[in-house]
Amino acid sequence: MRTHLPPVLQHHLTALRILLVFTVITGIAYPLLVTGISQAGLPRQANGSLLTTNGTPVGSSLIGQNFLLPKRNPRDEKETPRPDPKWFQPRPSAGGYDPTVSGASNLGPNNTDLVRTVRERRAAVAAFDGVPPASVPPDAVTAGGSGLDPAISPAYAFEQVDRVARARRLAPARVRTLVARHVQGRVLGFLGQERVNVIELNHDLARLT
Repeated sequence: MRTHLPPVLQHHLTALRILLVFTVITGIAYPLLVTGISQAGLPRQANGSLLTTNGTPVGSSLIGQNFLLPKRNPRDEKETPRPDPKWFQPRPSAGGYDPTVSGASNLGPNNTDLVRTVRERRAAVAAFDGVPPASVPPDAVTAGGSGLDPAISPAYAFEQVDRVARARRLAPARVRTLVARHVQGRVLGFLGQERVNVIELNHDLARLT
């Protein structure tokens, strides 16, 4: 003997069945399928493009980071961290390469604060790399839109070669060859500009010494 349920209850049971079916499809089957394909075909990219040293993750090639010297006084909150001359330096970041505060400074090209900051950065980079201020490339003094950009221009990378080689007591030609190997062309041959991933470059630089 069949029991006829009220229409409202029948509608709720139908909706529940649909919910369960699509939960299995979109919440279990589809994620497992995509995860399986990505792990089989692109495992490095699927796991965050991590770079490791002696089996320990030291960064991701997708996210930039600072390469700074330890503070002289760790308790001094006002002390400005200094760039480490042994590493290729990234471009400036409005958020200090903190992934939780990704973003740009939102200052226009005529903003007096930005103009002053660029001037100060140019002088600091020129002194740090031992080059004339006029030769400092734009990306060395301007922040990227995301604040997490791991790439610098080949011009900025090659500008740092002599300083890095001197700090690590390596032959400049050897360091310059390393940079040349890391120069990436435009995407699809026409999108964007040539670039050097400074995270990958420093990872391979550590192996030279």
